[in-house]
Amino acid sequence: MASEKEPAKGKNSGPLAENRKANFNYAIVETLEAGIQLRGTEVKACRAGKINLSDGYAAFRGDELYLQNVNISEYSHGNRENHAPLRTRKLLLHRKELNKLISLTRSGMSLIPLRVYIKNSHVKVLLGLGKGKKTHDKREDLKKKQATREIERSLRR
Repeated sequence: MASEKEPAKGKNSGPLAENRKANFNYAIVETLEAGIQLRGTEVKACRAGKINLSDGYAAFRGDELYLQNVNISEYSHGNRENHAPLRTRKLLLHRKELNKLISLTRSGMSLIPLRVYIKNSHVKVLLGLGKGKKTHDKREDLKKKQATREIERSLRR
């Protein structure tokens, strides 16, 4: 039996990577799960946790959605067939979902990768549909967060 602190070993064992700054920089309205088309060494590097989502975004090229600026480092035991770290990767969605996203992204919304995880032995990306926050919105969020921390500290005493 796994303890509380250790991730459960199984088919779905926690996120491989998270974009922690996404909720700070964007007001996330909706989330959407998408598959991602990867090469073999990319999957192995993802499982090793060598993925960085901080500058990543999803954009349309024609009728298809692609993940860009996501850095998946080269696999350490790879050979000359190793992948390029900043390669553009195709996202796998149903046509209905793609049509909906096309209309929403034209209205000024952005698609941001929030989390990468494994689900039933497939690598999945959780995309957040959001609008960029202005500087004053970010300051307000920091003030609210600090106020709630102070309230919690005073209640503990």
